[in-house]
Amino acid sequence: MAAAPFERIEKSMSKQILILPGDGIGPEIMAEAVKVLELANDKFQLGFALEHDLIGGAAIDAHGVPLADATLERARNADAVLLGAVGGPKWDKIERDIRPERGLLKIRAQLGLFANLRPAILYPQLADASSLKPEIVSGLDILIVRELTGGIYFGAPRGQRELEGGERQAYDTLPYSESEVRRIARVGFDMARVRGKKLCSVDKANVLASSQLWREVVEEVAKDYPDVELSHMYVDNAAMQLVRAPKQFDVMVTDNMFGDILSDEASMLTGSIGMLPSASLDANNKGMYEPCHGSAPDIAGQGVANPLATILSVSMMLRYSFNQHAAAEAIEQAVSQVLDQGLRTGDIWSTGCNKVGTKEMGDAVVAALRNL
Repeated sequence: MAAAPFERIEKSMSKQILILPGDGIGPEIMAEAVKVLELANDKFQLGFALEHDLIGGAAIDAHGVPLADATLERARNADAVLLGAVGGPKWDKIERDIRPERGLLKIRAQLGLFANLRPAILYPQLADASSLKPEIVSGLDILIVRELTGGIYFGAPRGQRELEGGERQAYDTLPYSESEVRRIARVGFDMARVRGKKLCSVDKANVLASSQLWREVVEEVAKDYPDVELSHMYVDNAAMQLVRAPKQFDVMVTDNMFGDILSDEASMLTGSIGMLPSASLDANNKGMYEPCHGSAPDIAGQGVANPLATILSVSMMLRYSFNQHAAAEAIEQAVSQVLDQGLRTGDIWSTGCNKVGTKEMGDAVVAALRNL
């Protein structure tokens, strides 16, 4: 039956958010994030309409591919996408080109989500949960800007071949064009300009041709940002400095693979990767928002996963894609209040705190947000 004219008008006026829970712990953490989002939607009269669909292994089971064309089209038409996590051992043995992770790479590439923002912020309540001494990490506030649609994860040619002696050889390609480097560098400089005015570009220019071009282009872009202090660091040194003296960094900008590794490392400074949200943005700030962690199949279905990274991804979505700063800050304040109450999932638990599950943590954030 066709929608009534009023319903059509209402739908066209509302902002569409596509929810993709994914695999493993994805559906569990997404359920809590959606509860928070729905309350924020009502409380701040945001006018959001939520749609749900499949990606990753769940999409393979339903459609035979990790990202169905219809789902991609819904993502194109949405104003923002909220993603859980993809993958798991169930799909590890299938053909590489249709594994769950290919769905994630495809949606990033097809939506042009080239800029991945990963904040690593240590909540003061979690200083004891970090693997480093409190004096090294207290007050930590880093932003890692990762190029997301180029580099070795997308480069061609790639594959396997047999050498003359019958030995197999595998190969990948790490390409970057000037325009790809320039646009991600600008995001890094723009973010540094509104933060601490320091940008560290991370590369491996002593051995990689792609990094040599990267460094040259970043230096060129720097001329447009005289107010931002630019430094360069090789990725191996950056990995070491992140655990030695992380507070020297403000914004870090780097390529796809290095950013993948460094952002996971930075997450552990904050106590747990379960605390790290991320935003992947296109040139117009349309974005896909997801936790930095994976699908954690080892704990899936147990109700113990930390939903806070996904909830904080909702906050990032409200800030970056919808300019709803009051709602974003309210969610962050609610999370902080819940931590003040001593509630912790297992990954951030320390002695003297109250260990809770996924649903209890989500309910606590909802209650705190409702009372703000």
